[in-house]
Amino acid sequence: MLYLASKSPRRQELLNQIAEQFELVAADVNEIALADETPKQFVLRMAIEKAQAGLKNVVTINSNDWVLGSDTIVVNDDVILGKPKEFNDCQQMLSALSDKKHQVMTAIALMNNDTVLSEVVITDVMFRAIDEDEIQRYWQSGEPQDKAGSYGIQGLAGKFVKRIEGSYSSVVGLPLFETEQLLLSAKARSKNLTNKGAK
Repeated sequence: MLYLASKSPRRQELLNQIAEQFELVAADVNEIALADETPKQFVLRMAIEKAQAGLKNVVTINSNDWVLGSDTIVVNDDVILGKPKEFNDCQQMLSALSDKKHQVMTAIALMNNDTVLSEVVITDVMFRAIDEDEIQRYWQSGEPQDKAGSYGIQGLAGKFVKRIEGSYSSVVGLPLFETEQLLLSAKARSKNLTNKGAK
């Protein structure tokens, strides 16, 4: 059985494309970066901690069961952009991203009682110039409020994107290729354990 430690409907939709079945499990963690952490270190720690929290909430788990944790951050000039609390936050973030390149980092961590498999996927996103009126209208749409960096590439903000270099699905919230590779690796490990136990 595969468990997804996430409340994100976007991650659920993406995982549906590569996993035949999975169950959701709660995973609440404190999403605050440590003073000496790089953005890459932070996002990886968050994915692992979410998987760990999810693992604790699974009532019964065996070697064939895995918990998937994931976290996505938007990084501009090595600064992590969180979710906006008010319009001013959104305005500052999107103005900073306007007409330049930034990074979206998504970490995935697949875990059971014995093993942690993880990866960080980094995608470069180039925005066109965005004016103040557009930012105001975008905020009023309600889309930026729960999005890291104040935007969702799969929604109305897609028109801001001139190009991306890397994984589109990772920017949405779950890198499909890399996640599938981890799932295949986990399946192989579980099969090896089962074969060893049968001897």
